[in-house]
Amino acid sequence: MQRRLNREASNLVELKRLAFSAGYDVVAEMEQTRLPDARYQLGAGKVEELAALVKEKGADKVIFDNTLRTIQAYNLTKATGVENIDRFQLILEIFTKRATTTEANLQIQLATLKNELKHAKEKVRLSKRGEQPGFMGIGVYAADVYKETIKKQVHTIQKKLKSVRGKRVLHRERRTELGFRSISLAGYTNAGKSSLFNALAEATARVDNALFTTLSTTTRLIEFSNRKFLLTDTVGFIDRLPLTLVEAFHSTLEETIFSDLIIIILDINEPIESIKKKNKTCLETIDRIGASGVPVITALNKIDRLTEAEANQKLEELKEETTNPILISAKARTNLDMLRHEILRKLEGYIQASFSAPLTNATMSLVSWVHKGADVKKTEYTENSVQMVFEASPEFAEKVKNRVEDLNGKFESNTKPQ
Repeated sequence: MQRRLNREASNLVELKRLAFSAGYDVVAEMEQTRLPDARYQLGAGKVEELAALVKEKGADKVIFDNTLRTIQAYNLTKATGVENIDRFQLILEIFTKRATTTEANLQIQLATLKNELKHAKEKVRLSKRGEQPGFMGIGVYAADVYKETIKKQVHTIQKKLKSVRGKRVLHRERRTELGFRSISLAGYTNAGKSSLFNALAEATARVDNALFTTLSTTTRLIEFSNRKFLLTDTVGFIDRLPLTLVEAFHSTLEETIFSDLIIIILDINEPIESIKKKNKTCLETIDRIGASGVPVITALNKIDRLTEAEANQKLEELKEETTNPILISAKARTNLDMLRHEILRKLEGYIQASFSAPLTNATMSLVSWVHKGADVKKTEYTENSVQMVFEASPEFAEKVKNRVEDLNGKFESNTKPQ
């Protein structure tokens, strides 16, 4: 179900794929074009149609692409007789089914509880009116008691995640000591990340046609041209990924932040506007997690499903939208040597730079920003200044230089020795 404005695109195709990934059979779909209604999200007449459709099809649940306020979900559930959930809750269900590690399970629990915390007071109030699917058993609580119970659970999970994250940091520091450069595979979910991971690492990461196959990172040591690299497969991105999920998966996604190179994988077999939209989503997510300073290669995957002419035409249309695009097929192992060559060219193009700047609040903000976007080798503080040595792309180093000079600091750079 989707309620949208005339100028907005339909998201029902992706919503159906998400529902399939969660294990649902979609028996019907419905759209309405109008402004949102405060009580139902839909208009009252459409709600009656929806209730009749639920009864006709024998549906067990209604899934909305729109975000449902607590009162809207309650009213819809009361009107239809079945639980009504929104896209965020659907994604949480998928994540719960797909989680295979302790960390992923803890992150999902954290996201679920934080979402529940936002709606706790209203859910308790509505449950006292009469229980409905999704609002069962909550009415026995006082609102403050229910919220406090959730807060305690959040605190417990955060402590456990902090311990897991500490182990991850130690592993990353050990890899840094060994001198291995790291490459992260990122991209819209189901674009072929795990297939490319398998092709480059000769590994056997799980691959299927559902969304969110990978919910935790997998890292392998790979070697080509007498150089060794660490290759990491990460959780897939998706349009309108709720901020709560980005925050909950931060410790997993931070492997991307500390990479020397990010490869964004896009499915070139899709319509051109869809590819552009998904590329934008990937870049926005990378920016949201603080990895915008890391060099990027865009792998336009699945060219085995297109003719050579079709693939080249799409490449031309995407050159202005994507960063360092390369046509590949992970499944058919096509153009992987070209991708490896570009990886070497990008990583060997790194420069080492250093700066010193007066110790101020603005400088500390700069230090934090450089840590997010570069490979920091050394940071030293004196009573009045800070000195930092880092490796980064020339483009990122130039941005650092400009900020250092604005702070009346000194900046030096040199080509990184091989």
